[in-house]
Amino acid sequence: MAERVVETGEVRLWSEDLGDPAAPPIFLIMGANASAMGWPDEFVALLVGGGYRVIRYDHRDTGKSTTVPDATYDFADLTQDALAVLDAHGVDKAHVVGVSMGGLIGQLLAVDHPERLRSLTLALTGALDMGTTDETQPDNGERISRMIALAEPGADVESELERRVALWRELHGDRLPFDAAEYRRLEERAIAHAGTFLPATGHVRLGAAALPRGADDLRRAETPTLVLQASEDPFYPLGFGRHLAGLLPDARLVELDGMGHSLPAAMHAVLTDAILEHVRRH
Repeated sequence: MAERVVETGEVRLWSEDLGDPAAPPIFLIMGANASAMGWPDEFVALLVGGGYRVIRYDHRDTGKSTTVPDATYDFADLTQDALAVLDAHGVDKAHVVGVSMGGLIGQLLAVDHPERLRSLTLALTGALDMGTTDETQPDNGERISRMIALAEPGADVESELERRVALWRELHGDRLPFDAAEYRRLEERAIAHAGTFLPATGHVRLGAAALPRGADDLRRAETPTLVLQASEDPFYPLGFGRHLAGLLPDARLVELDGMGHSLPAAMHAVLTDAILEHVRRH
């Protein structure tokens, strides 16, 4: 394991390089307000064990990376951050795996910097034009309302851990068994890594920011892409994945029955097997 702090402009980004440095690189891009610890260690170990070098990093405003006052940045800046991490680790081309907001960054890399990608995996995300919902998907309104009610940070470590586990319960969905202890361990790791129990919130405003690219750009993207979409995802229902895969000229869609907007241990083998099969093709 090699930790590296990457400097880009006035921002310092914490990153970690795991596995054989000579192996083909898989570059992990996490979702909004989540540090590199959002990728469970067990999930990462399966990718490394598959014979790959794995690089993950903390977005600005998360983990050990720089906190930016007033979050004055946009998706173009976050995309440049990803490129800076690749450059710092000496990686010309990588297999990019992005989840949620990380999937949007992955699409921007594919549109504007295709020469840096060997392949792309987009998980639990939507297209740059924000996609279309699946009208057959059950209404998530009550679930979203419960998540909004959990937005207030806890007053201490224990209450914050309880809040985060409750939020994961909603994101996880009702189909797969929910292991509260598993999600608590994940959040304990994230808090220890960041050095604070206060949650990251800097990416919230990006939800209202216009993305610099759209559907026409995706139709011209040539990177071979795997789209992983979960049946119980309250943020990105199955229609989002179908729309995204339909826009990309070289995309394969895998729908994950019973999974929500999270990376639970019960799905690690399924997810990493799909990713490894995809990257080995390319």
